[in-house]
Amino acid sequence: MATIESYETAAGKRYMVRFRTPDRTQSKKRGFRTKREAEAFAATVEVEKMRGEYVPPSLGRITIEELAVDWLARKQADVAPSNYRTLESGWRTHVQPRWGKVRIADVELSRVEQWIAQMQRNGSGATTVIRCYGVLAGILDDAVKSRRLATNPARGVENLPRKTTKRHVYLSADDVGRLAHEAGKHRPLVLTLAYTGIRWGEAVALRAHDVEFRRRRLTIHDNAVQLGVDHAVGRTKSRRTRSVPAPGFVLDELAVLCEGRSPDDLVFPGPNGGYLPRPKSNGGWFAGAVKRSGVQRVTPHDLRHTAASLSISAGVNVLALARMLGHTSAKVTLDTYADLFDSDLDVVAETLHTRYAQASVPNVCPNPALEPGPATTKKPLTCLNR
Repeated sequence: MATIESYETAAGKRYMVRFRTPDRTQSKKRGFRTKREAEAFAATVEVEKMRGEYVPPSLGRITIEELAVDWLARKQADVAPSNYRTLESGWRTHVQPRWGKVRIADVELSRVEQWIAQMQRNGSGATTVIRCYGVLAGILDDAVKSRRLATNPARGVENLPRKTTKRHVYLSADDVGRLAHEAGKHRPLVLTLAYTGIRWGEAVALRAHDVEFRRRRLTIHDNAVQLGVDHAVGRTKSRRTRSVPAPGFVLDELAVLCEGRSPDDLVFPGPNGGYLPRPKSNGGWFAGAVKRSGVQRVTPHDLRHTAASLSISAGVNVLALARMLGHTSAKVTLDTYADLFDSDLDVVAETLHTRYAQASVPNVCPNPALEPGPATTKKPLTCLNR
């Protein structure tokens, strides 16, 4: 059992708890201001020992900065380069300045919530706040796994902001036609994005051997993510190779581009033969084509949403659309494009009415005693609606 001793300091009386760890070694904890605090700590230690949850206080002296090294290294190997870049930026900009030198044992939930509130007051958006909190909580999860902490003190915050869903922009087929025309030499790329739904990085990583003209498919297995002026090439977002259907008129455009090229050549190369950079939001070729075509303001990624809209309008089922877009499940597709399925509810109502309206009329025999009219009038004992 733990024992409690008092001792004198320059600041006054303090209390110390002596106890044995699960491996029977002697340990102690000093600095309690009141005997009640010391007793509470002693009781907690005994309960944790019985539950097998005891963690030596010395293991909690490591700083978050020291643990972050291994956590970031693992993330760099596990996630896409673009994702790692945002995690590393969040760590360097927001997490390290506040928590880098803090020992993991000194992290408290209330302080984490104060930090979240301060980031929001400083103007950080919901996405940034959620990402930075995820970095801190992920590092502390590692501390729990390595038995340096019994529980993660950052889990359970109540003031995380909610991300607002950006409104999707959909172009009609006529809009796409005008936009592609105004895109000039980039016409095939605009049509590919708008009618296959592949991502920009997947499109610029597409090579000639990935275009299967006989099967009318595009094989998507690489993703070239732009990081500054360079590109990091890796697997797709879902880390799966997928086969994407392509309309014949899109393949006709790609056939012209692929003519005379070797199988490993890029279909949409950049000015110097490398990966095509993403067009600038102001003054780039895409923004110019949008302005000249007169369509609503869109980005290259909005053409992926347009592909979903056009496919649904053409009667493509949700499972096929999910495979085409590279979603992990049809639920993701339904959640992402729920607004496109609103009209389906109207179709359901019309179909149910046409199919079952007649059946809803009751097929019963009337009760002559309940029929209106003179009591002497006799009604035929035959069932209606037969």
